[in-house]
Amino acid sequence: MPLSATRSKHRFTVEYPINASPKILYPYLASASGLTRWFCQDVKIDPDHRLNFIWDNQSHYAEISSHRTNKSVRFVFLSDQKRAVPDASYLDFCIESSELTQEVFLRIVDYSEETDEIELQEMWDNLIQTLREQVGG
Repeated sequence: MPLSATRSKHRFTVEYPINASPKILYPYLASASGLTRWFCQDVKIDPDHRLNFIWDNQSHYAEISSHRTNKSVRFVFLSDQKRAVPDASYLDFCIESSELTQEVFLRIVDYSEETDEIELQEMWDNLIQTLREQVGG
């Protein structure tokens, strides 16, 4: 497919207050076992340290492109052949704390081909509700 025919990406950013410390929250965002508890059906890690996110019995491969313990993690999605692609979809989870109020927020950046803001908001609202139930926040 020529580059001009590729679908354009959309950056969706949303932030949620979470009643849990960054140390409790981070493993739910950055580990296969944590992500499986709220984010997708399953996450498997292959020998090359790529992650296989499984939704609706479909595999979606990703690599962690950056992470800061108890702060943030970015998953960059790969092609079906598990290769990097230009302008790849990615998912950022960033934990932010307010020094003043001691509140913890989770900022999510979902960069993908999905452009329906209402659908994305509803999907993330539901996922975060499940995450809050898992972390007790």
